[in-house]
Amino acid sequence: MSASRRSGTTDELGPDEPERDGSDLLAALLDGMDAALCAFDADGVVTHWNREAERILGWTAAEAVGRHGFAGWAVRTADAEEVEGRLLSVMQAPGRQVHEFALLTKDGGRVLVRTQSAAVRGPDGKPAGVYCAFSEVHAQIDLERSIALSEALFEDASWGVVLVDADLRPAVVNAHAARALGTGRTSVLGRPLGDLLSQGVEELESALTHVLAEGAPPAPAEMWVSVRTAEGEKRRCWRSGFLRLASPLAEEPVPLGVGWLFQDVTEAKQTEQEAALLRFRANQLHRAARAAAECEDAGEVATVHLDFALAGFADHALIDRVAGGSMRDGEGPVRLVRAAATPSGAPGPSILTGKAGLPVRYGDGHPALQCVERAGSVRASAGAVDAERAREWAVTRQWPQDSMHALCAVLRSRGRTLGVVTFLRGAGRSQFERADAMYAEDVAVRIAMALDLEGLLGLG
Repeated sequence: MSASRRSGTTDELGPDEPERDGSDLLAALLDGMDAALCAFDADGVVTHWNREAERILGWTAAEAVGRHGFAGWAVRTADAEEVEGRLLSVMQAPGRQVHEFALLTKDGGRVLVRTQSAAVRGPDGKPAGVYCAFSEVHAQIDLERSIALSEALFEDASWGVVLVDADLRPAVVNAHAARALGTGRTSVLGRPLGDLLSQGVEELESALTHVLAEGAPPAPAEMWVSVRTAEGEKRRCWRSGFLRLASPLAEEPVPLGVGWLFQDVTEAKQTEQEAALLRFRANQLHRAARAAAECEDAGEVATVHLDFALAGFADHALIDRVAGGSMRDGEGPVRLVRAAATPSGAPGPSILTGKAGLPVRYGDGHPALQCVERAGSVRASAGAVDAERAREWAVTRQWPQDSMHALCAVLRSRGRTLGVVTFLRGAGRSQFERADAMYAEDVAVRIAMALDLEGLLGLG
């Protein structure tokens, strides 16, 4: 228990209240403090000493209260005059003063403490004593570091920091996170995450709920989201870490929310995905070349290259040859004959067709005809239309009805055009990009060589 030097009853307690009740309340309050506290009267005599002071220095309240100053027990005799002078000088100064002293423990050790002291004034306004709160310097430094870290995270951090409350709504957002979310630091507070993200919000909320219930995951998670901004939606990849926040003041861990830290790694992930895609496609070209080397029929070589190219690239593929075998630049009109196609129903290897030599009924402006005329790749897409319009778009062009995107690459060999290879994607895939066209052209070169070889062998 803490103890205090009593000086009799006071009128402030009331006529029927014992002085002991007020003193016990004061003792309980002092003992419940996290900081060590002692007090001196105007003569420098210790009047109060709480449990935290006892924990730090080892001196009990009974041993400390009533002593004159710290000399000889809590401070070395050589330092006592300076320490007491600095502590008691606060009675003549306004506000609080902060000092660092080396105090002695009961077992003879030394503890460096940081003190905050202020004057205690009596009813007449004159100084009646001094109270002094102190803590070990390393504990104070740890606290200051924690506060400084929090302030730095929310001001200068080069990654996003968001404190999310138990209702999964942002409570504090740093400047970096606000920029990433495309809004201001205050306008984002209290809003549902669905107002900020158009895609990926379910995955993010699921992660936050898991952290609230189970704690922090063992490693960061990479999440793709679409952020709503004034310029439209932006697709981003955020590498995110999560920390469950619990109140340090509660006996049982009470979740206050989740600390969400994230870094934008979109460019790095896109570069990584592109590199992986290039490696995969290079491997497919290598495997196709190895498999084609074992084919006796040159026409089969063309379908082997077509089948290997389809993996992860397209849903359907067609090979249309120029009627008559080949054509030189500037010749016309163009007539194309279906040479091979993938099954339009169940998946399977490409099938050689076109033995009858009947031309395909392509209308004017068809992408395959444009490809032959330009001697270059052509991309086409149904666009944002409903399913019925999309089917009409595909059927009109003599393609499988589930086709939504097309890429035509010209088949060239020995300075002549041999035909067109067409790759088709369904609604579940994205449009063909420039990088896709480059891959299709690589495949087209190999198919054209096989078809040219077939023609030469036929002529022989």
